[in-house]
Amino acid sequence: MTSWPLGEPVTVLRAGTPTHDVYGNDVPGVDAETRYEGCAVWPRMSTEGIQTREDVQARDQVIDGLNVLFPVGASVLATDRVRVRGVVYLVEGEPGSYRSPLTGTTLGPQVALTRVTG
Repeated sequence: MTSWPLGEPVTVLRAGTPTHDVYGNDVPGVDAETRYEGCAVWPRMSTEGIQTREDVQARDQVIDGLNVLFPVGASVLATDRVRVRGVVYLVEGEPGSYRSPLTGTTLGPQVALTRVTG
C-alpha cells in the first residue's frame, strides 16, 4: 500500500452489525476502526448560518470539513465516519478515485469530510 511520506494517520470508523436490546430495539454495533498511515489531508471551506427551526432554537451553526487522500488499497464507504486529528467527521458522498493527468498514476480513494457544530 503506497502512502504519502509526510502524510498523517487517519482512522476510518465503520459501524458494526446492529444488535437488539432487551425490548427488541436496534442498538448500533461496535465500530470497527481501521487506521491508515500517510494520508494527505487538506482543509475545505467553512460556512456559517443561523438555524431558525424550533429544534435548534436559532443557534449558530458552523459547517467545516476536510479532504483526505488515502493510500492505495484503503477501504472507505459513504456510510463511514473518519477520525482526523482527534475529530470525527462524516463522509460526504461517495469516495472518488484519483488518476494523475500528468503521470497516469492512480492514487487511493479521495473523500470529502464534513462536520456540523452548533
